Amino acid sequence: MPVELNHTIVHSRDRRESAEFFVELLGLTAPVEFGPFLAVQLSNHVTLDFATVPEADITPQHYAFLVSDAEFEAAYALIGERGIEHWADPRKQHPGEINHNDGGRGVYFADPSGHYMELITVPYGGWPQGEPRR
Repeated sequence: MPVELNHTIVHSRDRRESAEFFVELLGLTAPVEFGPFLAVQLSNHVTLDFATVPEADITPQHYAFLVSDAEFEAAYALIGERGIEHWADPRKQHPGEINHNDGGRGVYFADPSGHYMELITVPYGGWPQGEPRR
C-alpha cells in the first residue's frame, strides 16, 4: 500500500472559526465533529482536524492547497471581499498581489489563528509530463 497522508491536526484559537473559514473560503463541505476536533474533508480524502488550544501553544504552520482555476477565482474573490491581507510571495514583499509561478496562480494569506496559507493552481515545478492540467 502506498503511503498517504490521512489527517493532520491544526491547532486553532477557536476550532469552529478556523474550520468554517476553510469551508467557506474553499467551498468545502461542513466540518464534522469528531471528539475534540472539527474535521474538514479535502477532495483527496485527507482531513484537517481543527482543535482549540491556548493561543500561546499555537506555532504557525504552512499549509499549501492545490486548487482548480475556478476554486482559486472563487477563493480569491472572497479574500478580496473580506479584506483579507494577502501576498504574491511568502516573504510578504508583494502585498495585494498574486503570483504566476509555474504558469499558474498563487496567493499567500493567514488563517484566523495565524497559520500561513497558500493556494496554487499548478504544483511547484509544473505538472508532471503526461498529467492533465486540472
